[in-house]
Amino acid sequence: MVSTLQERLIRSAATVDSSVTLLADFQRWFRERADADESRIEIIPFEAMRGWDFAPDTHNLVHETGRFFSVEGIRVRMPGAPVAEWSQPILHQPEIGILGILVKDFDGVPHFLMQAKMEPGNHGGLQLSPTVQATRSNYTRVHKGRAVPYVEYFQRTERHRVLADVRQSEQGSWFFRKRNRNMLVEVAPDEDVEMRDGFRWLTLGQLHHLLAVEDLVNMDARSVLACLPHSPLDPVEAVPAIGPHQTAGPERRGRHTLHRDADILSWITGLRTEREVFTERIPLRKATGWHRGAHRISHESGRFFSVMAVDVTAGGREVGGWTQPMIEPHGPGVAAFLLAHADRVPHVLVQARAEPGYTDVVELAPTVQCTPRNYTHLPEGATPPFLREVVEAPAERVRFDTVLSEEGGRFFHAFNRYLVVETEMSAVPEEPPHYRWMAVRQLLDLIRHSHYVNVEARTLIACLHSLAV
Repeated sequence: MVSTLQERLIRSAATVDSSVTLLADFQRWFRERADADESRIEIIPFEAMRGWDFAPDTHNLVHETGRFFSVEGIRVRMPGAPVAEWSQPILHQPEIGILGILVKDFDGVPHFLMQAKMEPGNHGGLQLSPTVQATRSNYTRVHKGRAVPYVEYFQRTERHRVLADVRQSEQGSWFFRKRNRNMLVEVAPDEDVEMRDGFRWLTLGQLHHLLAVEDLVNMDARSVLACLPHSPLDPVEAVPAIGPHQTAGPERRGRHTLHRDADILSWITGLRTEREVFTERIPLRKATGWHRGAHRISHESGRFFSVMAVDVTAGGREVGGWTQPMIEPHGPGVAAFLLAHADRVPHVLVQARAEPGYTDVVELAPTVQCTPRNYTHLPEGATPPFLREVVEAPAERVRFDTVLSEEGGRFFHAFNRYLVVETEMSAVPEEPPHYRWMAVRQLLDLIRHSHYVNVEARTLIACLHSLAV
């Protein structure tokens, strides 16, 4: 009998030691590679960058090829927000990159080909990345370096099985309408895939264990894993309630949701129609309140983030060294889901969040997504709802709590504390405006479509899967 994909993913999620890779062996291998990594990252003044310069008319920070990305300005009007108008620098990267994970069955268990990869913004050097993590400029070799390993599997998929292929957004506060193609491509079990240096096959069960390790599984890997076409385990079983609940019978399992799918879609469409968000690209020199020094472009208040530059010496990359600008956040963030059960079916409280760089006004975000330091100067009512509930939750209610970093190719030491906190649905007796309880299954369905679930929520979906281990 041929197993379904769902059955095979369940098997992979339940496998922590496989015939291909023992978890302890992988951990030893990763530590050895991290210890041997000789990459060097140095913060430099803007004038020391090679191939980058400020355009004389706009002061936008651009590459001499006109490719990769640029640092520009935007002016934002968002009526009703805690701050209704502002301007800021933002990264403009119109090309669509590939984030892809190769999948292959070994002894009937799906394994995922992952890479130990250095990015200049990573705090600890190496992180666990997708098989392919490359901008279009990189995989078309604008840098004149080596070819991106395995990219051909994601450019020419006709001979393989595509499990997921969807364009997803990234941080709308720092990127202007950035999208990446998130892909999972499965090769036949008998196809020979060359094992290159720096790569390892891992099961879902192993990846779930590694998600709980601070700053190990990178943002791009988390985003792609969240796009799996099925939850590795039935959500009711994967996220059991803490209290004295009984498992729902098979006739009820997964069927009850607080809101119908059609009502959720109507709610999102209504907000996208009615919410006013006006974003205008402007020359960087016109971003008011931001000042450029020799080493950084920073806000006059000292809050939010800075634009800075690094000189990179890297091993195991297509190019051995380069310089580039980066976004440097001022303070760690918090991203958290409140988790509750309605008729024994797990739901998370999502917010429809507007960010200036989004393509379609709002996307579904975690219950809490903020950098607390950025709110200290605002009136108390401006503090994000539920922030205290998640950061001060008693330990027995915290189901997941790990500090994970954001995209290290563009952001320098950007961290979020990711939390899943269980509560009772009665603790939120009324859904605030722009918030809805959604069944985990409903959120998984929307991830199959572009611009519905933001990158922080996708990380938390991957974390929810890991609770099954």
